[in-house]
Amino acid sequence: MYFNFKKFPFETAKKLPVFFYGKVKLTSITGQVHIDAPIRRGMIGFGQPYELNTLHKGTAEVNITGTLVFKGHVQFGKDCFIIVRKDAYCELGHLASLGSGGKLICAEKIVLGSYARLGSECQVIDTNFHQMFDTKTGEVYKMTAPIEIGSYNFVSNRVTFMKGAKTPDYCTIASNSVCSKDYTSLSHNTLIGGVPAKLIRENISRDWEAEKELLNKWVII
Repeated sequence: MYFNFKKFPFETAKKLPVFFYGKVKLTSITGQVHIDAPIRRGMIGFGQPYELNTLHKGTAEVNITGTLVFKGHVQFGKDCFIIVRKDAYCELGHLASLGSGGKLICAEKIVLGSYARLGSECQVIDTNFHQMFDTKTGEVYKMTAPIEIGSYNFVSNRVTFMKGAKTPDYCTIASNSVCSKDYTSLSHNTLIGGVPAKLIRENISRDWEAEKELLNKWVII
């Protein structure tokens, strides 16, 4: 109730579009939160129980001082850590998700396309946090760079997206991979993985059309 009526106009807030499941720390919600989609009750779930695990550790934390935009129904799993810093922009597409124990830290810009489904303990972090420089030339490296995760991305568990990472639509990413560059030159329906991630296989995709009905049934309230 507090979050909805604090962040949205009354006509939106009374429909309770955002649900919180389990304990969550609202470190700051002074930023802007927008929903660019038809408003429905419970369409955005923090700690939503859509995965196999059933227990909350009680470590979920939300810190929004920048701009967070939802383009439809979105799920965050249990115990996620979400930061959108001042002047940063984060956009989450319809039926995008971040699994349990995930981290999303946005210092500049992060965009997840529609049906970008990220597994448990994934990290999406567009900043180095600390300034780095070339010790020979003195060149100072940019600390942040936008991350763009394409639509219909099937991301397994413990995948890390670093600053500047971009993936094409219909991309599958293997467990424990580190995505650290622009992969959009690859065609759709590709599998990437490794540290750092590279092309593993072409002409492979999750059966999205067959699973859409199940996703609508189990994750949309």
